[in-house]
Amino acid sequence: MKGAYDVTAISKVPSSKVWELLLDARSWPRWGTVDELVLERSENISPDRRDTVGAVRAFRTGRVVTSERITELRPQQLFAYEDAGNPFMRNYSARILLDDRSGGGTEIRWCGEYEVAFGTHFILRPQLTRTMRRMVTGLAEAAERSL
Repeated sequence: MKGAYDVTAISKVPSSKVWELLLDARSWPRWGTVDELVLERSENISPDRRDTVGAVRAFRTGRVVTSERITELRPQQLFAYEDAGNPFMRNYSARILLDDRSGGGTEIRWCGEYEVAFGTHFILRPQLTRTMRRMVTGLAEAAERSL
């Protein structure tokens, strides 16, 4: 069964600050809902904290490790990734869109699509939307703290 989420947050800082956090996989546990970046299951993680297309980032949340592959980057505009290993979803892809606001700050839109088993959908859909709302809010707040 197909599912999707689409969540948005506003940060008071320019998109360049948000972008820095997205490229740095090591920062995600500080502001997101993941517990840890699992380096031994990741690939092509940049030592300068600026991951590029093709990098695979493995994150542990609780006892579950999932991984994602960066598929597209448009600096300060688009960060896209897809599933590279997830025991609960198939065909998962997500896009994080950054839009500079005319009055200052950045709108962050995080949206994704996925497939799950029929019975899992009714549990996973609301839980994933809540989780991704916490991710986008955490990203916006962390970018503000980085000033």
